[in-house]
Amino acid sequence: MPASTTTATAPVVLTAKALLLDMDGTIVNSDAVVERCWREWALSHGLDPQEALKVVHGRQGYATMAILLPERPMELNHAENKVMLARETADTDGVVPVGGAPEFMAAIAGLPHALVTSADAALAEARMTAAALPMPHVRVTAESVGASKPDPEGFLKGAAELGVDPADCVVFEDSGAGIAAGLAAGMRVIGIGPRAAAHGPTAQVPDLTSIHVTTAADGTIHLTLTPTT
Repeated sequence: MPASTTTATAPVVLTAKALLLDMDGTIVNSDAVVERCWREWALSHGLDPQEALKVVHGRQGYATMAILLPERPMELNHAENKVMLARETADTDGVVPVGGAPEFMAAIAGLPHALVTSADAALAEARMTAAALPMPHVRVTAESVGASKPDPEGFLKGAAELGVDPADCVVFEDSGAGIAAGLAAGMRVIGIGPRAAAHGPTAQVPDLTSIHVTTAADGTIHLTLTPTT
C-alpha cells in the first residue's frame, strides 16, 4: 500500500497507455441490488448483514462466502454463488451509472481499455445494459480467472489482452479488494467514490465527473483529476 493517497484537492495528472475498469461501484452503481441480495443471504445464514456488507464489495461471491463462513466446504460456496449470481442478474432495480460514467465511457471509446470485474459475463451484461453503458470489447469476467480480487490475476490478464505492460496501466476501482488487486498487479489505481478512500489508492475522486481524459500525439492517455468541491 502506498504511503499516502492523493485526493484531488488540486489538479493531478496521471498518464497511461491503457485503462482497466472495475464495474460495480466504479462505472455502475449497483449498490441497491448488491446490498439487497447480500442482506437476505446473510440473514438466511444467521449472520449480521452489516458485517457481511463490509467484505462483499469487489469480491466474487464464493470468496465473500468463504470469509463469512470459513468452516464451510468451498464447493458449497461455489454452488451457492451460482444461485446468487442468477438472483443478481435478474434484479436490475436501482442499477444506474456512476456520476460521469456515460461521458467518461464516451471519452475513452477509442482508447485501449478493458472491463475487469468480479461479475460473470451474464451479470456484467445485465448491469451495463441497465446502466445504458457501452460494453468494452475487452473484458475479464469471473469466468476468465481462477482467483477473485484481491488477487491481481484479473488486472494482469486485462493488461496482457491489451498488450500493455502493467506499469503502463491505470486501474479504476472502488473497493478495498479491487484496489489491493490493482496495486498488487504493479498498476496505479484511481479510487472512485467514498469506499475507495480508506484503501490507499494512488489517487481518489468522488466520481467520474472529476476525471478529464485527453490523448497525446503518441497515444499516451492523460487523466486529469480535477479539484473536489
